Amino acid sequence: MAGPDPHVGTQSSTTSSMPSSTHVHPHVPVPDVPPPAGTSIGEQSLAALGGRLSVLARQRADHEHLDALLAELDATDGRAQEDVLRRLYRLVFPHAFAEESVLWPVVRRALPDGDAITLDVEREHQEVNELVTRLESLPPGHPERPAVLGRLAAVLREDVRDEEDVLFPRLQSVTDRRELRRLGLLWEVVRRVAPTRAHPLVARRPPGNVLAALPLALVDRARDVVDLLVQRGPRAWAPVLGTAGAGLARLGHLVEHLPPLRRGEDPSTHRG
Repeated sequence: MAGPDPHVGTQSSTTSSMPSSTHVHPHVPVPDVPPPAGTSIGEQSLAALGGRLSVLARQRADHEHLDALLAELDATDGRAQEDVLRRLYRLVFPHAFAEESVLWPVVRRALPDGDAITLDVEREHQEVNELVTRLESLPPGHPERPAVLGRLAAVLREDVRDEEDVLFPRLQSVTDRRELRRLGLLWEVVRRVAPTRAHPLVARRPPGNVLAALPLALVDRARDVVDLLVQRGPRAWAPVLGTAGAGLARLGHLVEHLPPLRRGEDPSTHRG
C-alpha cells in the first residue's frame, strides 16, 4: 500500500499559512473629517456641526423653518398671511433674543473682532423689530404693506446668511463640541421662555435685554394665548378678548419704556 504523499501535507500547510487575497478586514469607522475653515454651517454635515444637540445644529434647524415660513408668506394674503406672520414672529423673536442673551456675549469674548461681528447682526435684529412694529400698525390692504413685507423678508434672509456663512463658522473654529452642545442647551432653554413679540426699544445687549426677558415674556405669551382664543373661541368672546389683548399690548409698551431695559445697548441699535 502506498504511503501518504509527503508533498500533500506540505502544500496544505503552505497554502493555509499564506494570506488570502479575498480576506475581508473588519470595518474600521473612518473619523469625521473637519470641514475646511470658514465653511458655512448650511453646507456641513450634522456630525461636523457637533451633533443634533449642538447650538449650530439647532440654529440651522430654525433657519430652515424660517425659510419655509418665508416661502409660505410669499404665497398667501389676507387672513392666511396674518396667520403665517404670527407663526413667523413666534419663531424669529425668541430665536433672536436667545442669541443676543446667550451666544453673542460668548462670540465677543472668544473672537478679537467679535464685537463688530455681533453688532452687524444686532443691527439686523433691530431693523426686524422696527419693520414688524411698522407692519403691525398698517391695516390689511394698506399700500405700504407689500414694501414693508418685502424688506422684512430680505433682512431675515440676510441675517441667516451672515450668521451661517460668517459668524457661526468663526465661533465653530474656536469652540469644541462639548461647549457647542452646552451652548445649545442654554440657548434652547432661553428660547423657550423668551419674548415672542417685536420690542424695538429694548437693548439688544445685556444687561438690558436680560432684565427685559421675564416681564416681556409674560406679557407676550399672554397675548399669544388671547390671539389663539380669538382664532378658535366663540365669536361671542371676541369683544372681551379684544379688550384684553389691547390692554396687554399697552402693558408691554409701558414695560418696554422702562429705562433699565435699555442698558448696555450700542447707540447704533437705539431707537427713540
